[in-house]
Amino acid sequence: MPADNPIIEFIKRFTPIFIVNFFTKGHERSINVKKNIIATFLLKGLSMIISFLFVPLTINYVNSTNYGIWITLSSLIVWFNFFDIGLGNGLRNKLTEAFAQKNMKLAKIYVSTTYAVLSLIIFPIMLIFIVVNPFIEWASVFNAPASMGGELRALMLVVFVFFCLKFVLQTFITILFADQKPSLNNALNLVWNLITLIIIFILTKTTEGSLFWLGTVISVVPVIVLIITSIYFFKHQYKDFAPSFSFVKFSYAKDLLNLGVQFFIISLAGVVIFSSTNLIISQLYGPVEVTPYNIAYKYFSITTMVFSMAMVPFWSAFTDAFVRKEYDWIKSSVKKLLITWILLLVFSIFMLIFSDFFYRIWLGKVIEIPFQLSFIVFIYFIFHSLSLIFTSFLNGIGKIRLSLISAVIEAIIYIPAALLFSEYLGMGVGGVVLASALSPLIGCIWMPVQYYKIINQRANGIWNK
Repeated sequence: MPADNPIIEFIKRFTPIFIVNFFTKGHERSINVKKNIIATFLLKGLSMIISFLFVPLTINYVNSTNYGIWITLSSLIVWFNFFDIGLGNGLRNKLTEAFAQKNMKLAKIYVSTTYAVLSLIIFPIMLIFIVVNPFIEWASVFNAPASMGGELRALMLVVFVFFCLKFVLQTFITILFADQKPSLNNALNLVWNLITLIIIFILTKTTEGSLFWLGTVISVVPVIVLIITSIYFFKHQYKDFAPSFSFVKFSYAKDLLNLGVQFFIISLAGVVIFSSTNLIISQLYGPVEVTPYNIAYKYFSITTMVFSMAMVPFWSAFTDAFVRKEYDWIKSSVKKLLITWILLLVFSIFMLIFSDFFYRIWLGKVIEIPFQLSFIVFIYFIFHSLSLIFTSFLNGIGKIRLSLISAVIEAIIYIPAALLFSEYLGMGVGGVVLASALSPLIGCIWMPVQYYKIINQRANGIWNK
């Protein structure tokens, strides 16, 4: 019998037995979730290091003004992701169900149909953009020097065309999530970030600073990586449900859209709430007041970022378990996640208590962060983290009608609530942040109730939709 790999032997010999058992004992789905969580932490950690290296490299390459233009341009393009009208999330759930039922024909239909529908949505938009792009004064849009008009026009053409290609190709990433392999998505992100970093580094040594080449590299590399990866997987591991014209069934798009449109509205409501905070603060109190809020937000987001990474594999895992009626596994997983959340709460309380100390180490005495503001941001992240547990379960099983209604109500009342707290109650910036902090609190009240009803098979009416 051939000897084991020396590296594996070393790991077996020097890894504590409780760690080995943690990753090898238990339900197969739980083992898979644990492995994905660890892989996510490692890969995301490496991606974060690359992102930290990327910022000074690009600023030095194109200067701070052009870098600001690029960031603004990127933010604008991101909004076009909403053109998928929730098809990605709809596919994720339906595909996981098909995998659980071992129905590869149905999986192939869903995959093929999603690629076709997304293509029919985005490519007419791309053609329209190509036609109108020469007539748009992009220099005015981005408040850039008029002399950059030609470069920005060329850059927008490249960026938008490759965004459209990525818009369709990232269906493959949805397949990875449905197959409970989110770590592979993180690996892809790491690969294209690393390649992008290397190319930009080479450009800094061989060319003059160019916003066009910066944007082109950042836009093109992910598309090439997705094309190569998709072709490989559809020829090997995923050949049974590789997209095919003959399996495009637009009648099945209804199943994807019924659920997808609801996800779309929920996502849009979330953007209205959480992306408007900076704008409202800036409009009411000036841009200078945005800085303390963003510092506090970044400080406390550390906890939620870690918890969110741990939550990533559970969406599709919950879908798989629910389809198989393995309710005990779901109950056990939710219990463990709640214990994890309590530990997160304790850690966050320590972060709050020592927040001023860390602000001074981090920033010195340049900026003062009021404790009230830190406390409100702390409240937001704690409620948001708690809601993630039940959101992952409800999203995974497609019971999101209450989430939809709640999201719409929250989006409608957010701006009036922000004005009420900040202006009329005299809370200032803290009032604006409080309005957004209370949004996840609403979900934290009703979502556990819906979870309890569903998992104990007592859900009726709106609770089961």
